[in-house]
Amino acid sequence: MIENRLYRKDIEQVARILLPWDELKNKSFLITGASGLIGSFLIDVLMYKNINDDLNCKIYAIGRNVEKAKAIFGVYWNRPCFVFISHDINERLDLDSVENVDYVLHMASNTHPIAYSTDPIGTITANIIGTNNMLEFAVKHRAQRFAFASSNEIYGENRGDTELFSENYCGYIDSNTLRAGYPESKRCGEALCQAYKKQKGLNVVIPRFTRSYGPTMLMSDTKAISQFIRRSIAGEDIVLKSEGNQFYSYTYVADAVSGLLTVLLKGKSGEAYNIADEASDIKLKDLAEILAELAGKQVIFELPDEVEKAGYSVATKARLDGSKLQKLGWSATYDIRRGLERTVSILGKS
Repeated sequence: MIENRLYRKDIEQVARILLPWDELKNKSFLITGASGLIGSFLIDVLMYKNINDDLNCKIYAIGRNVEKAKAIFGVYWNRPCFVFISHDINERLDLDSVENVDYVLHMASNTHPIAYSTDPIGTITANIIGTNNMLEFAVKHRAQRFAFASSNEIYGENRGDTELFSENYCGYIDSNTLRAGYPESKRCGEALCQAYKKQKGLNVVIPRFTRSYGPTMLMSDTKAISQFIRRSIAGEDIVLKSEGNQFYSYTYVADAVSGLLTVLLKGKSGEAYNIADEASDIKLKDLAEILAELAGKQVIFELPDEVEKAGYSVATKARLDGSKLQKLGWSATYDIRRGLERTVSILGKS
Protein backbone atom coordinates (compact mmCIF):
# COMPACT_ATOMS: atom_id res chain seq x y z
CA MET A 1 0.00 0.00 0.00
CA ILE A 2 1.51 3.31 -1.09
CA GLU A 3 1.51 5.76 1.82
CA ASN A 4 0.26 8.84 0.02
CA ARG A 5 -2.87 10.95 0.46
CA LEU A 6 -3.69 11.10 -3.26
CA TYR A 7 -3.20 7.36 -3.64
CA ARG A 8 -5.53 6.67 -0.71
CA LYS A 9 -8.11 8.91 -2.39
CA ASP A 10 -7.78 6.84 -5.57
CA ILE A 11 -8.47 3.67 -3.58
CA GLU A 12 -11.45 5.24 -1.82
CA GLN A 13 -12.86 6.54 -5.10
CA VAL A 14 -12.83 3.07 -6.71
CA ALA A 15 -14.22 1.50 -3.53
CA ARG A 16 -17.18 3.91 -3.69
CA ILE A 17 -18.25 3.39 -7.32
CA LEU A 18 -21.76 2.04 -7.82
CA LEU A 19 -21.32 -1.72 -8.14
CA PRO A 20 -23.11 -4.72 -6.59
CA TRP A 21 -20.40 -5.04 -3.92
CA ASP A 22 -22.64 -7.26 -1.78
CA GLU A 23 -22.07 -10.06 -4.28
CA LEU A 24 -18.46 -10.16 -3.07
CA LYS A 25 -19.27 -10.31 0.64
CA ASN A 26 -17.72 -13.38 2.33
CA LYS A 27 -16.30 -14.53 -1.03
CA SER A 28 -12.76 -15.57 -1.90
CA PHE A 29 -10.38 -14.32 -4.60
CA LEU A 30 -7.33 -15.89 -6.15
CA ILE A 31 -5.30 -13.23 -7.99
CA THR A 32 -2.21 -13.99 -10.07
CA GLY A 33 0.15 -11.16 -10.91
CA ALA A 34 -0.75 -9.78 -7.49
CA SER A 35 2.33 -7.56 -7.21
CA GLY A 36 1.85 -5.97 -10.62
CA LEU A 37 0.48 -2.57 -11.62
CA ILE A 38 -3.19 -3.62 -11.72
CA GLY A 39 -3.11 -6.54 -9.28
CA SER A 40 -1.65 -4.53 -6.41
CA PHE A 41 -4.15 -1.70 -6.86
CA LEU A 42 -7.04 -4.19 -7.01
CA ILE A 43 -5.89 -5.82 -3.78
CA ASP A 44 -5.66 -2.41 -2.08
CA VAL A 45 -9.29 -1.75 -3.10
CA LEU A 46 -10.52 -5.13 -1.83
CA MET A 47 -8.63 -4.74 1.43
CA TYR A 48 -10.05 -1.24 1.85
CA LYS A 49 -13.53 -2.77 1.49
CA ASN A 50 -12.63 -5.49 4.00
CA ILE A 51 -11.33 -3.03 6.58
CA ASN A 52 -13.88 -0.24 6.15
CA ASP A 53 -17.03 -1.91 4.81
CA ASP A 54 -16.86 -5.39 6.37
CA LEU A 55 -16.68 -7.08 2.97
CA ASN A 56 -14.94 -10.06 4.59
CA CYS A 57 -13.49 -11.43 1.37
CA LYS A 58 -10.46 -13.72 1.47
CA ILE A 59 -7.60 -12.87 -0.88
CA TYR A 60 -5.07 -15.41 -2.13
CA ALA A 61 -2.37 -13.31 -3.79
CA ILE A 62 -0.11 -15.24 -6.16
CA GLY A 63 3.39 -14.07 -7.09
CA ARG A 64 6.94 -15.35 -7.34
CA ASN A 65 8.86 -12.90 -5.17
CA VAL A 66 8.07 -12.96 -1.44
CA GLU A 67 10.28 -9.99 -0.56
CA LYS A 68 8.71 -7.79 -3.22
CA ALA A 69 5.26 -8.85 -2.04
CA LYS A 70 6.10 -8.00 1.57
CA ALA A 71 7.25 -4.55 0.49
CA ILE A 72 3.94 -3.96 -1.33
CA PHE A 73 1.50 -5.74 0.99
CA GLY A 74 3.30 -5.55 4.33
CA VAL A 75 0.41 -3.71 6.00
CA TYR A 76 -1.86 -6.70 5.26
CA TRP A 77 0.66 -9.48 5.80
CA ASN A 78 -0.61 -10.72 9.16
CA ARG A 79 -4.31 -10.21 8.50
CA PRO A 80 -6.22 -13.50 8.22
CA CYS A 81 -8.09 -12.31 5.13
CA PHE A 82 -4.84 -11.93 3.13
CA VAL A 83 -2.63 -14.84 2.10
CA PHE A 84 0.39 -14.51 -0.18
CA ILE A 85 1.44 -17.66 -2.05
CA SER A 86 4.80 -17.83 -3.78
CA HIS A 87 4.18 -19.76 -6.97
CA ASP A 88 5.19 -19.95 -10.64
CA ILE A 89 1.97 -20.11 -12.65
CA ASN A 90 3.64 -22.33 -15.24
CA GLU A 91 3.32 -25.06 -12.61
CA ARG A 92 0.00 -26.50 -11.46
CA LEU A 93 -1.36 -24.83 -8.34
CA ASP A 94 -2.67 -27.10 -5.60
CA LEU A 95 -4.51 -25.57 -2.64
CA ASP A 96 -5.90 -28.77 -1.19
CA SER A 97 -6.75 -27.05 2.09
CA VAL A 98 -9.11 -24.72 0.19
CA GLU A 99 -12.37 -26.21 -1.05
CA ASN A 100 -13.81 -23.34 -3.10
CA VAL A 101 -12.44 -20.13 -4.58
CA ASP A 102 -15.21 -17.88 -5.82
CA TYR A 103 -13.30 -15.57 -8.20
CA VAL A 104 -10.10 -16.38 -10.07
CA LEU A 105 -8.40 -13.41 -11.75
CA HIS A 106 -5.43 -14.31 -13.94
CA MET A 107 -3.27 -11.23 -14.43
CA ALA A 108 0.27 -12.66 -14.35
CA SER A 109 2.19 -11.92 -17.53
CA ASN A 110 5.29 -10.29 -18.92
CA THR A 111 4.02 -6.85 -19.91
CA HIS A 112 6.97 -4.78 -21.10
CA PRO A 113 9.26 -4.72 -24.15
CA ILE A 114 12.57 -5.87 -22.63
CA ALA A 115 10.83 -8.95 -21.20
CA TYR A 116 9.29 -9.71 -24.60
CA SER A 117 12.73 -9.74 -26.24
CA THR A 118 14.83 -11.31 -23.44
CA ASP A 119 12.28 -13.84 -22.14
CA PRO A 120 10.09 -14.71 -25.13
CA ILE A 121 9.46 -18.25 -23.87
CA GLY A 122 8.33 -17.04 -20.46
CA THR A 123 6.12 -14.44 -22.15
CA ILE A 124 4.31 -17.13 -24.13
CA THR A 125 4.09 -19.79 -21.44
CA ALA A 126 2.57 -17.43 -18.85
CA ASN A 127 -0.25 -16.61 -21.26
CA ILE A 128 -0.88 -20.18 -22.44
CA ILE A 129 0.38 -22.77 -19.93
CA GLY A 130 -0.19 -20.41 -17.00
CA THR A 131 -3.69 -19.58 -18.21
CA ASN A 132 -4.52 -23.25 -18.66
CA ASN A 133 -3.29 -24.00 -15.13
CA MET A 134 -5.46 -21.23 -13.69
CA LEU A 135 -8.49 -22.34 -15.71
CA GLU A 136 -8.03 -25.89 -14.40
CA PHE A 137 -7.74 -24.49 -10.87
CA ALA A 138 -10.96 -22.51 -11.34
CA VAL A 139 -12.85 -25.61 -12.49
CA LYS A 140 -11.47 -27.78 -9.67
CA HIS A 141 -12.35 -25.19 -7.02
CA ARG A 142 -15.78 -24.45 -8.49
CA ALA A 143 -15.16 -20.77 -9.18
CA GLN A 144 -18.19 -18.57 -9.78
CA ARG A 145 -16.27 -16.58 -12.38
CA PHE A 146 -12.87 -16.53 -14.07
CA ALA A 147 -11.38 -13.29 -15.44
CA PHE A 148 -8.50 -13.35 -17.92
CA ALA A 149 -6.62 -10.06 -18.19
CA SER A 150 -6.11 -9.56 -21.91
CA SER A 151 -4.60 -6.70 -23.85
CA ASN A 152 -5.06 -4.16 -26.60
CA GLU A 153 -2.19 -6.03 -28.28
CA ILE A 154 -4.52 -8.82 -29.44
CA TYR A 155 -5.94 -6.49 -32.07
CA GLY A 156 -2.68 -6.35 -34.00
CA GLU A 157 -2.02 -3.65 -36.59
CA ASN A 158 -4.82 -1.35 -37.65
CA ARG A 159 -5.73 -2.34 -41.22
CA GLY A 160 -6.75 1.25 -41.99
CA ASP A 161 -10.46 0.39 -42.00
CA THR A 162 -11.39 1.77 -38.56
CA GLU A 163 -10.43 4.49 -36.11
CA LEU A 164 -11.33 2.57 -32.93
CA PHE A 165 -11.02 -1.16 -32.24
CA SER A 166 -14.30 -2.72 -31.12
CA GLU A 167 -14.18 -6.08 -29.38
CA ASN A 168 -14.72 -8.06 -32.60
CA TYR A 169 -11.89 -6.39 -34.56
CA CYS A 170 -8.92 -8.47 -35.66
CA GLY A 171 -5.91 -6.81 -37.26
CA TYR A 172 -2.69 -8.20 -38.70
CA ILE A 173 0.05 -9.84 -36.63
CA ASP A 174 3.11 -11.39 -38.25
CA SER A 175 3.28 -14.53 -36.13
CA ASN A 176 6.73 -15.48 -37.42
CA THR A 177 8.54 -12.84 -35.33
CA LEU A 178 9.93 -12.68 -31.82
CA ARG A 179 7.64 -9.80 -30.88
CA ALA A 180 4.51 -11.79 -31.84
CA GLY A 181 4.87 -13.98 -28.74
CA TYR A 182 2.93 -11.61 -26.50
CA PRO A 183 -0.13 -10.79 -28.66
CA GLU A 184 -0.42 -14.28 -30.13
CA SER A 185 -0.27 -15.92 -26.69
CA LYS A 186 -2.86 -13.46 -25.36
CA ARG A 187 -5.10 -14.44 -28.28
CA CYS A 188 -4.55 -18.10 -27.42
CA GLY A 189 -5.35 -17.40 -23.76
CA GLU A 190 -8.67 -15.89 -24.79
CA ALA A 191 -9.39 -18.95 -26.95
CA LEU A 192 -8.63 -21.20 -23.97
CA CYS A 193 -11.18 -19.27 -21.91
CA GLN A 194 -13.83 -19.90 -24.56
CA ALA A 195 -12.87 -23.59 -24.67
CA TYR A 196 -13.31 -23.95 -20.89
CA LYS A 197 -16.61 -22.12 -21.06
CA LYS A 198 -17.91 -24.56 -23.67
CA GLN A 199 -16.33 -27.81 -22.47
CA LYS A 200 -16.26 -27.34 -18.68
CA GLY A 201 -19.11 -24.88 -18.18
CA LEU A 202 -16.81 -22.27 -16.62
CA ASN A 203 -18.13 -18.72 -16.29
CA VAL A 204 -15.46 -16.52 -17.93
CA VAL A 205 -15.06 -12.82 -18.73
CA ILE A 206 -12.22 -11.11 -20.58
CA PRO A 207 -11.28 -7.54 -19.65
CA ARG A 208 -8.99 -6.11 -22.34
CA PHE A 209 -6.66 -3.49 -20.93
CA THR A 210 -5.03 -0.64 -22.83
CA ARG A 211 -1.54 0.59 -22.03
CA SER A 212 -2.07 1.10 -18.31
CA TYR A 213 0.02 3.31 -16.03
CA GLY A 214 -0.06 4.80 -12.56
CA PRO A 215 1.71 4.95 -9.21
CA THR A 216 1.73 1.14 -8.81
CA MET A 217 3.90 0.72 -11.92
CA LEU A 218 7.05 -1.33 -11.45
CA MET A 219 10.25 0.69 -11.60
CA SER A 220 11.70 -2.06 -13.83
CA ASP A 221 8.97 -1.59 -16.46
CA THR A 222 10.48 -0.72 -19.85
CA LYS A 223 7.34 0.52 -21.62
CA ALA A 224 7.82 3.98 -23.11
CA ILE A 225 5.28 5.62 -20.80
CA SER A 226 6.98 4.10 -17.73
CA GLN A 227 10.39 5.36 -18.84
CA PHE A 228 8.94 8.82 -19.48
CA ILE A 229 7.31 8.92 -16.02
CA ARG A 230 10.52 7.88 -14.26
CA ARG A 231 12.47 10.60 -16.07
CA SER A 232 9.83 13.21 -15.32
CA ILE A 233 9.93 12.38 -11.61
CA ALA A 234 13.72 12.59 -11.66
CA GLY A 235 13.58 15.99 -13.38
CA GLU A 236 15.33 14.70 -16.51
CA ASP A 237 14.76 15.25 -20.21
CA ILE A 238 12.28 12.81 -21.76
CA VAL A 239 13.99 10.47 -24.22
CA LEU A 240 11.86 9.54 -27.25
CA LYS A 241 13.24 6.63 -29.29
CA SER A 242 11.04 7.11 -32.36
CA GLU A 243 9.28 9.93 -34.18
CA GLY A 244 6.48 9.48 -31.65
CA ASN A 245 3.59 9.26 -34.11
CA GLN A 246 2.19 6.09 -32.50
CA PHE A 247 -1.42 6.82 -31.52
CA TYR A 248 -2.53 4.67 -28.58
CA SER A 249 -5.14 4.36 -25.84
CA TYR A 250 -3.91 4.63 -22.25
CA THR A 251 -5.63 4.08 -18.91
CA TYR A 252 -4.81 5.36 -15.43
CA VAL A 253 -4.64 2.43 -13.01
CA ALA A 254 -7.65 3.51 -10.90
CA ASP A 255 -9.81 3.55 -14.04
CA ALA A 256 -8.35 0.23 -15.19
CA VAL A 257 -9.31 -1.41 -11.88
CA SER A 258 -12.79 0.15 -11.78
CA GLY A 259 -13.25 -1.22 -15.31
CA LEU A 260 -12.01 -4.65 -14.24
CA LEU A 261 -14.44 -4.74 -11.31
CA THR A 262 -17.29 -3.65 -13.59
CA VAL A 263 -16.51 -6.50 -16.00
CA LEU A 264 -16.19 -8.96 -13.12
CA LEU A 265 -19.50 -8.01 -11.50
CA LYS A 266 -21.63 -6.91 -14.44
CA GLY A 267 -20.10 -8.43 -17.58
CA LYS A 268 -21.76 -11.23 -19.55
CA SER A 269 -20.12 -14.66 -19.45
CA GLY A 270 -17.99 -15.36 -22.50
CA GLU A 271 -17.69 -11.68 -23.46
CA ALA A 272 -14.64 -9.45 -23.86
CA TYR A 273 -14.72 -5.78 -22.85
CA ASN A 274 -12.33 -2.98 -23.77
CA ILE A 275 -11.37 -0.86 -20.76
CA ALA A 276 -10.74 2.40 -22.59
CA ASP A 277 -11.82 6.02 -22.80
CA GLU A 278 -11.10 8.36 -25.73
CA ALA A 279 -10.02 11.16 -23.38
CA SER A 280 -6.87 9.12 -22.75
CA ASP A 281 -5.98 8.52 -26.41
CA ILE A 282 -2.78 10.35 -27.33
CA LYS A 283 0.22 10.26 -29.66
CA LEU A 284 3.46 9.17 -28.05
CA LYS A 285 5.24 12.46 -28.83
CA ASP A 286 2.42 14.43 -27.16
CA LEU A 287 2.60 12.12 -24.14
CA ALA A 288 6.33 12.82 -23.92
CA GLU A 289 5.69 16.57 -24.16
CA ILE A 290 3.26 16.51 -21.21
CA LEU A 291 5.76 14.71 -19.00
CA ALA A 292 8.61 16.97 -20.12
CA GLU A 293 6.45 19.98 -19.25
CA LEU A 294 5.70 18.57 -15.79
CA ALA A 295 9.44 18.17 -15.21
CA GLY A 296 10.34 21.56 -16.67
CA LYS A 297 12.53 19.77 -19.21
CA GLN A 298 12.43 18.95 -22.92
CA VAL A 299 11.97 15.96 -25.24
CA ILE A 300 15.13 14.62 -26.86
CA PHE A 301 15.40 11.93 -29.53
CA GLU A 302 17.60 8.85 -29.27
CA LEU A 303 17.85 5.63 -31.27
CA PRO A 304 16.87 2.44 -29.37
CA ASP A 305 19.40 -0.36 -28.96
CA GLU A 306 18.73 -3.73 -30.60
CA VAL A 307 17.31 -5.38 -27.47
CA GLU A 308 14.85 -2.54 -26.93
CA LYS A 309 13.90 -2.42 -30.61
CA ALA A 310 13.14 -6.15 -30.69
CA GLY A 311 10.57 -5.72 -27.94
CA TYR A 312 8.75 -2.70 -29.35
CA SER A 313 5.26 -2.98 -30.78
CA VAL A 314 5.02 -2.33 -34.51
CA ALA A 315 1.45 -1.03 -34.20
CA THR A 316 1.21 2.63 -35.22
CA LYS A 317 -2.42 3.18 -34.28
CA ALA A 318 -4.16 1.19 -31.54
CA ARG A 319 -7.15 3.03 -30.12
CA LEU A 320 -9.87 1.05 -28.37
CA ASP A 321 -13.63 1.57 -28.41
CA GLY A 322 -14.85 1.52 -24.78
CA SER A 323 -18.57 1.91 -25.51
CA LYS A 324 -19.46 -1.71 -24.69
CA LEU A 325 -18.12 -1.35 -21.14
CA GLN A 326 -19.64 2.12 -20.78
CA LYS A 327 -23.06 0.55 -21.43
CA LEU A 328 -22.52 -1.41 -18.20
CA GLY A 329 -22.24 1.90 -16.34
CA TRP A 330 -18.46 2.36 -16.32
CA SER A 331 -16.85 5.72 -16.92
CA ALA A 332 -13.26 6.89 -16.55
CA THR A 333 -12.38 9.46 -13.91
CA TYR A 334 -9.06 10.63 -15.35
CA ASP A 335 -8.12 11.88 -18.80
CA ILE A 336 -4.50 11.39 -19.88
CA ARG A 337 -3.17 14.71 -18.56
CA ARG A 338 -4.80 14.39 -15.14
CA GLY A 339 -3.69 10.77 -14.86
CA LEU A 340 -0.09 11.65 -15.68
CA GLU A 341 -0.09 14.60 -13.28
CA ARG A 342 -1.44 12.38 -10.53
CA THR A 343 1.09 9.63 -11.17
CA VAL A 344 4.04 12.04 -11.09
CA SER A 345 2.70 13.73 -7.97
CA ILE A 346 2.23 10.46 -6.07
CA LEU A 347 5.51 8.84 -7.09
CA GLY A 348 7.42 12.05 -6.62
CA LYS A 349 6.38 12.16 -2.97
CA SER A 350 6.49 8.43 -2.13
